[in-house]
Amino acid sequence: MKLVVADDSALFREGLTGLLERQGHEVLAQASSAPELLAQVRNTEPEVVITDVRMPPGMSDDGLRAAVQIRQKAPTVGIMVLSQYVAPAYATTLFEPAAPTEGVGGLGYLLKDRVARVADFVRSLQVVAVGGVVVDPEVAASLVKGRSSVLDSLTAREVEVLELMAQGLSNGQICEKLYLSTAAVSKHVASVFTKLGMAPGEDNRRVRAVLAYLTAIEKR
Repeated sequence: MKLVVADDSALFREGLTGLLERQGHEVLAQASSAPELLAQVRNTEPEVVITDVRMPPGMSDDGLRAAVQIRQKAPTVGIMVLSQYVAPAYATTLFEPAAPTEGVGGLGYLLKDRVARVADFVRSLQVVAVGGVVVDPEVAASLVKGRSSVLDSLTAREVEVLELMAQGLSNGQICEKLYLSTAAVSKHVASVFTKLGMAPGEDNRRVRAVLAYLTAIEKR
């Protein structure tokens, strides 16, 4: 993967860059502020952008807002947003635009602590790079507490499967996680699609299901 890494902490930024390069990926540029991130994306055309939520100049949600701008202006770029805290509102802001379609980059929202789990973090980046969606388990759990009637139609097991889909897990990985057969997981996934109104053959049903999971949350 070709990436741009943005974080106001030089130590974290350099550490993340080193981690990615040791995994065989190419960091095209680094950025320490939201305006610099936008400029670097224009100049380097990365496949995936990794950015913190809180960045200069405002030190509020500048990095998140930069990610949304990148999404609008360069939709093929995958976006991985990192956050220090569980903040469902930030996640819903990132996923609020229309669901991705063919050729559009994936989206990810993870807590910074996940970076230390190198294999899982790199796997999450790979999911985003190919157009998938990844949501941190803690953020997903926080979001689902307020789920609306759209998700109330799902069984407890179907919600569990959808939560794991939101973490970027494949059907095979869900089988291993829940100790279910391939046929059972396929049945649950198909049921989720049906109950969310996604007909067979519809493009990107998996991504759209995850986004439905996120956007069907009651606003706080």
